[in-house]
Amino acid sequence: MQTTFAFDGLRVPANVSGPPRRTTGGWIVPAGPVALLHPFGPTAEFYRHGWNSWSPSGWTRLDGDTIGIKDSPERLLTADDAANETPHAHSGSAVGAVTSPDGGTLLVGSLGLGTPRVGADGNVLWARSEHDDAEWFVAHGTEQDVFAAYADQVAERLGRRTARAGTVWSSWYSYHEDITEERIARAAADLEGYPVDVFQMDDGWEPIVGDWTAGPDFPSGMAATARTIARHGFRPGIWLAPLIALPGSTIATERPDLLVAGADGRPLVTGHNWGSHYHSLDTTHPEVLDHLRGVFEQITADGYSYLKLDFMYAGAVAGHRHVDLPREQVYRRAIEHVRATVGDDVYLLGCGVPMIPSVGVFEGARVGPDVAPFWDNAERVGDPSGEGARNALVSSINRVWMRRLYEVDPDSVYFRTERNLLGPDERRALQDTAAVLGFRSTSDPVEWLRPEERVEAANWLGGTAVVEQLGRYVFRVDDRLVDLTPSVTGERAVDAASFIG
Repeated sequence: MQTTFAFDGLRVPANVSGPPRRTTGGWIVPAGPVALLHPFGPTAEFYRHGWNSWSPSGWTRLDGDTIGIKDSPERLLTADDAANETPHAHSGSAVGAVTSPDGGTLLVGSLGLGTPRVGADGNVLWARSEHDDAEWFVAHGTEQDVFAAYADQVAERLGRRTARAGTVWSSWYSYHEDITEERIARAAADLEGYPVDVFQMDDGWEPIVGDWTAGPDFPSGMAATARTIARHGFRPGIWLAPLIALPGSTIATERPDLLVAGADGRPLVTGHNWGSHYHSLDTTHPEVLDHLRGVFEQITADGYSYLKLDFMYAGAVAGHRHVDLPREQVYRRAIEHVRATVGDDVYLLGCGVPMIPSVGVFEGARVGPDVAPFWDNAERVGDPSGEGARNALVSSINRVWMRRLYEVDPDSVYFRTERNLLGPDERRALQDTAAVLGFRSTSDPVEWLRPEERVEAANWLGGTAVVEQLGRYVFRVDDRLVDLTPSVTGERAVDAASFIG
């Protein structure tokens, strides 16, 4: 049906599937395709939101280059919704917006599951879903107001968990997969007394991705390492990628029938990492749910109550499953199964998660690609999902509005100069981004820090900040003005003073 949305100072003709109704901050539109005839023209900016944690997100002009992963099918399969992505047209996942020259922002966003897509050109802001199960929210106003109103509408439907992680130390950006029982014990002992709440052991403890038991470098078992971490005063945390399996893992080798299949009936390749492809577990199969229950019952019995769950998008890829259901619904049921298994006292941090379908189940979510001890990624030029400090910062700060849905993790910050190509200003930009988003974590081993860096790390980790957003990338952090515009755009910094009321 044709309708017209009336906002203060703006009328927007539209095609929708049923009569809209007013709600706080905007309009609710019935499930089905949406097309809004915006008057902003091709010079308007479009907000593109990525599907999972690593998917590129940000603002770009409609007459300019698109944001996305281009010319890299393997990376696209891992770091965005390859089934729906349009790398050379302006579109993204779940929510999108266009901004007029006077600063008004017109937004449309999905209020549920169904693998929704939102895009725009110089005339139309459109929205559609693979499965028309969820309503839409349409709003116009200031950028901050419309995204806040949208987040509140999502949380009203999907929930919001309120537990806080505190400060986190992770092994990944120092040791990567090269961890051992002794190395973890030494790192925890060195960190004792620092203002760190969670000591999170990352990838490398398992024999192979897909087999979630202690590997040969942890001969005493995972419970022993959890006790060591706790003895030094930290909450034990651990990394898992429970919805994927490498080809050599037990489940992939012995039970390929439990994996998501392709059209040929063989296990589907659903991503690439560790120098290999990998497969997705079919969580519609009862035996897979039993397997997941066993994994999580054991890991929590071992003493881990902070779980970083990685590569989770693999539970929502397009493919053939035991039961044919909409894929975001399949994913949601899987993570709710995990939550029911671990209980409410375990903190779940999602990484590589589909962003909107994870709301209300995870306490926290990564909102950008992997950080790294360098600014730009020379190996993935033009890939905004590739690891690197700038890529992590850009996507993370463009998801600052998601703080209303869960804790948003921009990834670890650096204090060390050893084994690090980041300069002081670049390290500070990462630290400021983490302070703005309200999630403080690092991966620097104490033994890699100079005395003055140890003091800096302790002061930052133990600090808190009062944050006020003054512009898209401009913030007041306590008594400092923080302008992240140059880090995001590479252009001249915004005059932060102009945002002060």
